[in-house]
Amino acid sequence: MTRLADYVAVRELTVNLTLRELRGKYKRSLLGWTWSLLNPLSAALIFSLVFSFFLKIEPPVGDPSGLHNFAAFLLCGLLAWNFLSSAINEGMEALVGNGNLIKKVFFPREVLVVATIAALLVSFLIELAVLVGVLVVLGNMAIPWVPVLLLLVVIQTVFVLGIALVLSVLNVYFRDLRHLMSIVLQALFYSAPIVYPLRFVPEHATLLGVELPLKFLYRLNPLVRLIGAYRDVLYNLRFPDVVDLAYVGAWAVGSIVVGLWVFGRLEGRLAEEV
Repeated sequence: MTRLADYVAVRELTVNLTLRELRGKYKRSLLGWTWSLLNPLSAALIFSLVFSFFLKIEPPVGDPSGLHNFAAFLLCGLLAWNFLSSAINEGMEALVGNGNLIKKVFFPREVLVVATIAALLVSFLIELAVLVGVLVVLGNMAIPWVPVLLLLVVIQTVFVLGIALVLSVLNVYFRDLRHLMSIVLQALFYSAPIVYPLRFVPEHATLLGVELPLKFLYRLNPLVRLIGAYRDVLYNLRFPDVVDLAYVGAWAVGSIVVGLWVFGRLEGRLAEEV
């Protein structure tokens, strides 16, 4: 309760730090916030060219929406991935990048991580709003599904905040972590059906002579179900599987609990180590 009171007491600081992150994100850039739209659109264009024209991968037909568009299929998963990836990369640097502030004044250090994630959340919401508009133009009336979409955003935000809390405090003590996470993120990107449909994952696979239930193991990855839920809402225009929502929600709760616990255990020497 004391910790909760500390968070409430510094709510204005959290808002100001978030605004600082937003102002500094594209400071002195010519296009400014337009880059938050151009980056995912350029990635979607590149992947669409590679997978649609060279690898000849057909996107699934939306059920029941009937939408058949690879760029739309890709963006429905890519935006969620970009939010996760950015939260990991920028959240991990939240404490190290604000070392001078940590040394000068006392406040709950978690606020720095929360402000970083909150700024990224604003960008994510803008990108999703543009995507919904594009889908409507393509004939996919996604507007009635916005409340469910916002529920997914809340679940993912809690999930990534927990991860960022752990990585941010570990990065203070182990500076090699940022290099390790660049490798981990590359593996995670292809561990979920972001640029390929789920049907490409076989039910079984043989490894060293042992037959494994590959698809079952694959779906243990919470990103698989999270990306699938976003596609259900935006691409298929249907409510996500309740089991998948509960599974991702449980991961989100576990993530934030572990994140706060690890942060609390390691924050004692932050001012000396940062």
